[in-house]
Amino acid sequence: MDSYKFVEGVYFYFVTFTLTDWLPIFISPEPIEIVVDNLKFCITEKSLQVHAYVVMPNHMHLIVSDETFDNERLQKTLTGFRKFTGHKLAGYIDRALLISLSTVTRNSASDDRSRQVWKPGWHAEAIASEQFLVQKANYIHENPVRKGLVRSAEDWVHSSACYWTNGESAEIPIAPIVISHM
Repeated sequence: MDSYKFVEGVYFYFVTFTLTDWLPIFISPEPIEIVVDNLKFCITEKSLQVHAYVVMPNHMHLIVSDETFDNERLQKTLTGFRKFTGHKLAGYIDRALLISLSTVTRNSASDDRSRQVWKPGWHAEAIASEQFLVQKANYIHENPVRKGLVRSAEDWVHSSACYWTNGESAEIPIAPIVISHM
């Protein structure tokens, strides 16, 4: 079971999803498309709101909420996202990558599954202040810069940095945050 801690009265969360063994799967278009398309599905069909994100080669960070501030539904949506994308990514790994990477996902499996794509658990940090929101958004957007992948956060395609910096649309629809809900 994924670990999470949602706080009563707090509706915005910073979450991290990490690939098992830090496998660099998100370096090709297909696996990135799997997570992007499923996030878009969760936005349109499951009331997910994505406020900031970055997809790195081996993990992703998001600031999310539920559109009606239903933390129980948010938890179910994020758990479903991990389950669906884990299954799709496992198929991609088996079909398109080296057998050694497929073996890693099989060796990491737990009793309830034959492959483990996402590391067990995910860390949800409640965002209860504008200052913490800005800190986490900056952390998300500067991640590719810190890793030496780009010189400027806005140059990383799989991020909401352009939206936050100059209002440009991102590959995942970004929901503005209404500070009064914090």
